[in-house]
Amino acid sequence: MAQKKQKTDDRRVYISEQDAYLFGNGTHYQIYKKLGAHPSVEDGQEGMFFAVWAPNAAQVHVIGTFNGWNEQADEMTKLNDGGIWMRFIPGVGEGHQYKFLITAPDGEKLYKADPYAASTELRPGNASVTVDLSGFRWTDTRWMNARAKKDPNKEPMAIYECHIGSFMKHPDGTPDGFYNYREFADRIVEYLHDLRFTHVELMGIAEHPFDGSWGYQVTGYYAPTSRYGSPKDFMYLVNTLHRHGIGVILDWVPAHFCPDAFGLARFDGQCIYEDPDPRKGQHPDWGTRIFNLEKKEVSNFLIANVMYWMEEYHIDGIRVDAVASMLYLDYGKTEGNWVPNKYGGHENLAAVEFFKHMNSVVKGQYPGVVTIAEESTAWPKITAAPEDGGLGFSFKWNMGWMHDFCEYMKLDPVMRKGDHNGMTFAMSYNSSENYILPLSHDEVVHLKCSMVNKMPGYKVDKYANLRAGYTFMLGHEGKKLLFMGQEFAQEREWSEARELDWFLLTEGVGDNWLNIGMKKYVADLLKIYRTYPAMYRVDNDWAGFEWINADDADRSIYSFVRKAPGEERGLLFVINMTPVKRTGYMVGVPAPGRYSLLINSALTVYGGHGDTDVPSALKAQTGECDRKEQYLEFDLPAYGALIFSFRF
Repeated sequence: MAQKKQKTDDRRVYISEQDAYLFGNGTHYQIYKKLGAHPSVEDGQEGMFFAVWAPNAAQVHVIGTFNGWNEQADEMTKLNDGGIWMRFIPGVGEGHQYKFLITAPDGEKLYKADPYAASTELRPGNASVTVDLSGFRWTDTRWMNARAKKDPNKEPMAIYECHIGSFMKHPDGTPDGFYNYREFADRIVEYLHDLRFTHVELMGIAEHPFDGSWGYQVTGYYAPTSRYGSPKDFMYLVNTLHRHGIGVILDWVPAHFCPDAFGLARFDGQCIYEDPDPRKGQHPDWGTRIFNLEKKEVSNFLIANVMYWMEEYHIDGIRVDAVASMLYLDYGKTEGNWVPNKYGGHENLAAVEFFKHMNSVVKGQYPGVVTIAEESTAWPKITAAPEDGGLGFSFKWNMGWMHDFCEYMKLDPVMRKGDHNGMTFAMSYNSSENYILPLSHDEVVHLKCSMVNKMPGYKVDKYANLRAGYTFMLGHEGKKLLFMGQEFAQEREWSEARELDWFLLTEGVGDNWLNIGMKKYVADLLKIYRTYPAMYRVDNDWAGFEWINADDADRSIYSFVRKAPGEERGLLFVINMTPVKRTGYMVGVPAPGRYSLLINSALTVYGGHGDTDVPSALKAQTGECDRKEQYLEFDLPAYGALIFSFRF
């Protein structure tokens, strides 16, 4: 009998005074195992344990399908002055919809979804759903063990940013055309088999009510959106990607949250997740609410949320959206509509401490996991360690590089010489952070054109330009990110309402050979990237990069070398950004010997014009060129992008 009681006790979920203390102190990193709804056993009865933080509530009830939404049936008990309410309800299993009915001190009734719910009703419904997260059979042990031993800064990272709902629509007429997480898993690993991306970055996974927000206005931080299936379906997706050697990064949105009545705003009749002062608690541009990071329970909600995705779903990293909006109190606000910090400045001191805390805990708990900041300003030391005065992120999106790259590539080739340094400038500050070079969804929406249609010239010229641009991007220091469809030069802007233009990859139709060639070109670029450690081992230091000629503005040609200390293999890049063929082109090289051509963007197999006779191998000739003692000579194709491998 004692043994049976011990097993029962092991299955009981409850909140202790210690739990409440740690939560109030902002350091209960597994609070998601206590707050929310969890299968539990009390006095031999199976049921569901419910808990919610509502410090200002006069009364709280759990209402749901299990009690006929009876507003008086299941009243919760307040643990202590910290504001946590609890209730065990026997007989409640998985799949029940529920909400918290919160009675404010003034008698107002608020019907709130569970902030810690692990599952939700499909929109437009907004109830929470009971679920048991245990029991999924993970088979990614090899991946997880290997991840913990790696330094992400010294590993290849080529990210495929993806929106599940518009990657591919279901052919069977399913409402909205959404693939289930499991079906999507099978489609994405099949598609990426030859495209050697290292990671998939998933947009819009946390639950959100409006498809058009792309998941950047969240209501369910702990729930994978029900648009694509259940929590265990999402586990299957992550597990499948891991088994195929692909990491998973989630977009994560701690900068703001939805003001919807069922969500976090005025949660218990007062502002407990946001600041009540609209100058501090509201984003005027986005119509959203700002998390009050000065409140320990709020920062704990967010930090535990990151830990939850790592622990329960084996996520390999997060990309933190809109970091600049968190760091600056006056972000998007006019004079008089923001409140300075205690020193009179516009820096958000609470956000600074939050990021230091979050990154320290995540990296300490999960070696090999990455945190990525989407930060668009010159705020210093985003990726430096907190003990060195930094925020502790693993990487920062290089928005400056992205802007300069897109502006240059849009220019008519005859005008490019006037902006030549736009493509070289990023290397002047490259060592200040650990960067990712992003060509994200933000660059192909809102009338900005698709990547290929940003390019100048006739259609074949656009594709030739983009191949040259991608080659420059691949060779530049920094990890890489492409948004879905860019790998085959999607011609239309992205829309969350339709799938990618897969018909462009149908052989023998119109000009589709250009798209098929682009996909093959990107695949071959990524193969080179992952094959040669010189391409990724050193990404934030001049030890990994050397300009051969950064100043050939008149001809708009860039030449540089990628290398890594201890690696005998280096790579030479030569990129012609004009439609003019350069006969007898000479480029200085850092070492004598044989240079093997790895890729040539002008080949017809890639959609190129084919006007090229660059040999597959060249021997360096003795003579001064580009301040080197030896050089190569060949005919550089129009819009030609060449990569050679050589030995130092």
